[in-house]
Amino acid sequence: MTEVLRRGRASLAFSFFAQGAAFALLVTRIPAIQNRYGVSDGLLPVFLAAVPVLAGVGSVTTEQLVKRIPPSVLLRWSQPVVLLALLGVGAGRGMAQLGVALAVFGLAVGALDASMNMLGVSLQRAYGRSIMLSFHAVYSLGGIVGASLAWAGAHWHLALWVSYLPVVAVLLPAALVGSRWYVDGGPAKEGPVEAGPVDGGAGSGAPGVVFKVLLPLCLVMTFAYIGDSTVSNWSAKYLQDVLGSSEQLATVPYNVYMVTTLAGRAIGDFGVRRFGAAAVVRLGALVAAAGFAVVAFAPGAWVGMLGFTLVGLGLCVLVPQTFAAAGRLFPGASDAAIARLNIFNYVGFLIGSPLVGALGDAWSYRGAMVVPMVLVLVTLVYARSFAAQPDRYGGGHERPRTADVGRGSNGL
Repeated sequence: MTEVLRRGRASLAFSFFAQGAAFALLVTRIPAIQNRYGVSDGLLPVFLAAVPVLAGVGSVTTEQLVKRIPPSVLLRWSQPVVLLALLGVGAGRGMAQLGVALAVFGLAVGALDASMNMLGVSLQRAYGRSIMLSFHAVYSLGGIVGASLAWAGAHWHLALWVSYLPVVAVLLPAALVGSRWYVDGGPAKEGPVEAGPVDGGAGSGAPGVVFKVLLPLCLVMTFAYIGDSTVSNWSAKYLQDVLGSSEQLATVPYNVYMVTTLAGRAIGDFGVRRFGAAAVVRLGALVAAAGFAVVAFAPGAWVGMLGFTLVGLGLCVLVPQTFAAAGRLFPGASDAAIARLNIFNYVGFLIGSPLVGALGDAWSYRGAMVVPMVLVLVTLVYARSFAAQPDRYGGGHERPRTADVGRGSNGL
């Protein structure tokens, strides 16, 4: 284990933390953003939907850019853009400025999410053991910090730009300094690689990527984010309107969800090393489905909170392991596979909230909670896609690549 890898892991972890904090500061202050700009209830969903749509565009663009530019370079410059766009959301004066700021945020966050996970997968391959969950655990920690700062801003009735400016002033220069130590993975041909089941083929959308093989992971990513967006967008309303909680208590489930997500991801890598990724994904899907079942049939607010806690504990392992599995399936084209897979992050986010809202209005919100439960259970069908692929050395696990350890983003 080299100092280059240790510094690369620490700097990438900080990038995940900064992104978690920035995203939480945006989504938890949506009511304040709506009030500041006078966005109507009818127009608000248009603004909110534009962010994941443009993030998908940013992820697609990243797939093409990484053919010419190292992911570390994209990450180094997309993260400051995300932070400045967040500040722009808080400091704008009219709806046109809000639209521009959210558009820039969406495009940059797509590039940021894709490039972060590209570097995470290449570092995991270099380490030769599961570390992806630790990066996403730090993201959850950033989300908790961001949500707490947003609560403080709301509690003290601070203007949005006053809440955002100190965070951006701290995170932006720290991210730029940390970006000196990002570590890129080299091309597969430079060193021995694990020979996964796919080497590419005619008709693949990118060299080495066959979408038919990637599709199960895309579906798992979509289902996981449908579940995640259900909690983030509907947990407060569900507790207050369906289970009769107070307004204050209704704000608790999302924070509890983030804490359990952090806890699950903090220990998840140990579970992957001990039992394998497929077993961890199966257990996570069962726990998340059980949590949604508890929420759907909860007699009161506290039982509902228990259900959302279980959902967080189960869902937290799915997304990091989906990215890691894509890297194993396409070792010679992992960047392209991750960029394409990352699009379904936003597909799930875009589908989840309107789906639950429509079902809740047309049927019942209790019944609507059964839908993400069923979708998460479908993940069990695709769990075999997460199994470690046999490599050319005859093992069933990842091995370090010499190409992965030789290049830092600053020439290390």
